[in-house]
Amino acid sequence: MKNSRAAAIAAALSLLPALPLAAQTQVLGTDAAACEPNGAGHAALVRVTGFKDRVGNLRLQYYSDDPKTFLASGAYLRRQEMPMTAAGDMVICITVPTPGRYAFVVLHDRDKDGRLSVWSDGVGFSNNPKLALAKPKVEKLLYSVGPGVTPMAIVMNYRRGLSVKPLDQ
Repeated sequence: MKNSRAAAIAAALSLLPALPLAAQTQVLGTDAAACEPNGAGHAALVRVTGFKDRVGNLRLQYYSDDPKTFLASGAYLRRQEMPMTAAGDMVICITVPTPGRYAFVVLHDRDKDGRLSVWSDGVGFSNNPKLALAKPKVEKLLYSVGPGVTPMAIVMNYRRGLSVKPLDQ
């Protein structure tokens, strides 16, 4: 189990260096221009993998390092939301105000209701922690975004029985 999770993460990460120049990969989101060569500002280029299906919307947002505001309603710093693409990984560019450590969260909102349904929706977090049925600690999710564009890979997790994990496990 651990090895397949590590292999999935390693495979996703191995694709990241080519992302900005990969013509076959469309960078999504309203901040896409920030991830182009010579783009201005600071941004995370997030490759999301491991989808259950292609229905609904995908939401990417990030939070500060404050445990009191992590996942609190409306406390995210920035959000990108878009319809699911027909196939493949989804690559999203999202700007950050300054280089620093942020907790990134992805929601596969399959029923498009704007909130997490633990019975059907998928979730993913920066650093791809092993998940339980409780929300993870913000400290485990903090990801350093430097100046320019910082690549990141997030593997989706879905509820399966009494656990929440990637589909390939």
